[in-house]
Amino acid sequence: MKNLSPTVTTGPLPASRRIWHAGALHPEIRVPMREIDLHPTAGEEPVTVYDSSGPYTDPDAGIAIDRGLFRLREDWVTARGDTERYAGRHVKPADNGFAEGARLTPEFPVRHDPRRATGGRAVTQMAYARAGVVTPEMEFVAIRENLGRHAAKAALEVASPRI
Repeated sequence: MKNLSPTVTTGPLPASRRIWHAGALHPEIRVPMREIDLHPTAGEEPVTVYDSSGPYTDPDAGIAIDRGLFRLREDWVTARGDTERYAGRHVKPADNGFAEGARLTPEFPVRHDPRRATGGRAVTQMAYARAGVVTPEMEFVAIRENLGRHAAKAALEVASPRI
């Protein structure tokens, strides 16, 4: 039987700290970033990158693999009011390639009801964008992906100050 009690590395990362960038359109979103200290001889400010470590580097987080991760988007999706929950199905043998015995991957212990669109709507990020709606997910990604752009702009402003 497979080891069903996996271990995961947790704790703070060296020479860095987690910071958060809030949204402007959706101030309730918090995009995790990591400020990484450079060697003192570099004479440079810390480098900021997107922090994809999830709760695992938060010393105050209680990590329990068998409970799954916090459902970050749940409130965002619910607030749009265009989906509903429905009873999902359990894992079937075909989902596991008809594996048996020691090769069988058990179903995850926490089951969340899936969601589906209501009223014949498309509930994709593309559909929202075409309708002119900027969702929290879109702003989250924009903040995450524009770090380099903001750094380049700041560098240009320092190099050529306005008169």
